[in-house]
Amino acid sequence: MTRLAITGHRGLSAEVEAEVDRMIRAVVGEAPGPVVGMSCLADGADAVFAQAVLDVGGALVAVLPATTYREALPENYLPVYDRLLARADEVVRLPFEAPDPHAYMEASKRMIDESDVLLAVWDGLPGRGPGGTADAVAHARSRGVPVTVLWPEGAVR
Repeated sequence: MTRLAITGHRGLSAEVEAEVDRMIRAVVGEAPGPVVGMSCLADGADAVFAQAVLDVGGALVAVLPATTYREALPENYLPVYDRLLARADEVVRLPFEAPDPHAYMEASKRMIDESDVLLAVWDGLPGRGPGGTADAVAHARSRGVPVTVLWPEGAVR
């Protein structure tokens, strides 16, 4: 069994998201044994990863950073979020009320600490704020969890 966690940027252009989807599917498809994917199910990299895990017959673990997390997601993304959440094999609800940087970082830590590999859809730049992709990568590296960075060459966000 391979336990994979995801962290990554949101608000990707359709072109970048399509390439990220291809990259994620390649990694998930090559993972040895049954795959367990851990995701916060946010729009962007999280959702692409969650769908890829489900498409290979893997188990999806949704880690929700806060009780009001759904309300913080883009309105047009909610049907996708609801569909992915309904297909999750396990749902972990963290005890934070508001989805703030601390809650996001705690969700990332939970996923990373229970995973074999962190997939990071990351442009390699410093974070735009605390608790984001760069911080998740730093946490994984500090814990000795391997990080696979996926970012299309020449892409910008």
